[in-house]
Amino acid sequence: MIKVEEISGIGQFIVSQRKEEGAAENEIFDQIFSVPDGKVFLVIRPKTLEVRCDAKLRNLLREKYESVMESRYFGRGGIEIVDSGQLTQEEIEDLVRLSYNLTLVMEEE
Repeated sequence: MIKVEEISGIGQFIVSQRKEEGAAENEIFDQIFSVPDGKVFLVIRPKTLEVRCDAKLRNLLREKYESVMESRYFGRGGIEIVDSGQLTQEEIEDLVRLSYNLTLVMEEE
């Protein structure tokens, strides 16, 4: 889907994996990306990814794309994007960069 380490404008981050209970041994894990203090800015699942965003952008993207919905991880503070090809790679990278920066701002508050 995306390679976070190749997105410009993203500094240090931590990657962890989470496996669903009862998942098969060879099943793909969720990847959770956090800023250094541990706040999450990105969740990549096998068929979706989730990022933080503000309410106006969330509403705009949900109206424009069928593949964008409210985030399961961030709730109303983010969006979940189904990997359907509706959003370009550049748009997804911009959303990941925005999410990273929003999370850093939260860290400073």
